[in-house]
Amino acid sequence: MDEMAVNAAEKRFDNSKNKSFAFDVLTLTGGTTFAQIITILSVPVLTRLYQPENFGVWALYSSIVSVISVIICMRYEHSIMLPELDEDAVNLLGVSFLAIGVMTVLTMGVMWFFKEPIISISNSPQIGDYLWLVPPFVLVNGIFFALNGWNSRTRLFRRLSFSRISSSISTTATQIIIGLIEKKSPTGLITGSLTGQSVATFILAGQIWRDDRNLIRKSLDWKKMCEVLKKYRKFPLVDSFSALMNSISWQLPAFLLAAFFSPSIVGFYSLGFRLLQMPMSLIGNSISQVFFQRASRASSRGTLPGLVENVFKVLVIIGMFPILVLTIVGGDVFTVIFGKAWAEAGVYTQILGFWAFVWFISSPLTGIYLVVEEYDFGFRYNFFNLATRFLSLIIGGLLGSARTALILFSISGIVVYGYLCLKMMSYSGVEISRALKIVFSNFILFVPAGIILIALKIRETNPILLVAFSGVIIGIYYLYILKTDTNVKKILKELRT
Repeated sequence: MDEMAVNAAEKRFDNSKNKSFAFDVLTLTGGTTFAQIITILSVPVLTRLYQPENFGVWALYSSIVSVISVIICMRYEHSIMLPELDEDAVNLLGVSFLAIGVMTVLTMGVMWFFKEPIISISNSPQIGDYLWLVPPFVLVNGIFFALNGWNSRTRLFRRLSFSRISSSISTTATQIIIGLIEKKSPTGLITGSLTGQSVATFILAGQIWRDDRNLIRKSLDWKKMCEVLKKYRKFPLVDSFSALMNSISWQLPAFLLAAFFSPSIVGFYSLGFRLLQMPMSLIGNSISQVFFQRASRASSRGTLPGLVENVFKVLVIIGMFPILVLTIVGGDVFTVIFGKAWAEAGVYTQILGFWAFVWFISSPLTGIYLVVEEYDFGFRYNFFNLATRFLSLIIGGLLGSARTALILFSISGIVVYGYLCLKMMSYSGVEISRALKIVFSNFILFVPAGIILIALKIRETNPILLVAFSGVIIGIYYLYILKTDTNVKKILKELRT
């Protein structure tokens, strides 16, 4: 009976290979879209239940969790998709769980012994009340990351979509309920995040155990785990340091803005960045996860250049227009939706807008350096990224201006992520000139709309009308692309395996 179940699981994996890249992305995007809609609709409510400083403490807590979580599996979760044999992949899943146990225990020690230094550095006494929740959060994150690696290998992306929807609902419900009971405290925001991630992990684990438990039981072996641990040792030895630097660089704004200014400034930044990132991650994260799985196979087949160029086209077409619109009207959007108290968050969104686009088109392609086994590049790149971000924020902090700090941060990000994108193109064999041509042609398409929006801003048009008009323009753009752009149809066709 066990053998039949294992054979059925293996057959399911083989049949999944017939699905197209676009199908996989749309499967993930469908769940992500619904989850993001729930999150976006909740934000106007949350901004009325919680103060900017509450969002700031939440951002600091999330930053600490994020930095630790990126190495909770020692990066072995990314190796699960690489082996040819499912047996090896199962044992890499086992190695990931061992790493999670060790790292969680170490996290408990760090939170206990370094509580006071963390409070002092973050310039936020409130954060000390929630540090005890960091170890369970990174534990849950680690389990989810490991299971997600296995899920990406099996390509049963409906599982992930369902878990994301469940996470969003539980997170939002918890944050609103606790916010109604306990106002002017970040407790609801932090507890809601932990609850949502726990629900997502439990659901994904349940689905994987239901479908694949016989294959996992049969394949797990201590000797084999030691073999794959050694075979893929470059992930913890090289990629862990690279990933840790990348994570720290992402969380630097929260840490340094808190150190130089106040949790309220961090709250403005976190809300602005969060809402700027959500539309991008709606598609970007789904493409990134599916792309890495496909790229590892395309590299061995010699089809990587075509895959990369087509994915890049999709990213530019989807991301450039709305981001440029938000760069112009971001302040008005926040004033209309969240009230004048959050106008500063809208200004931060405008400052970070174009950087967010460059990040969006480059981030899903980052996995290429792992596929082509250029592990040292990741370390060098992330060190440079961390150094430039640190200098940008330090200079802005010393000058006493949060806006200046974020302007410098945005400029450095455009340069660094632009370099990353071009380097990934080079590694995959795509001509740089072709990538630049794609970006330029789509920018030209935005120019008429951009001129109209700038003119309306100069004439000091009513913010409500300006925001409504911006939404209409974005809607018209996507309808135009879907109905008239032959490149979109060609791209979707070429993305089929």
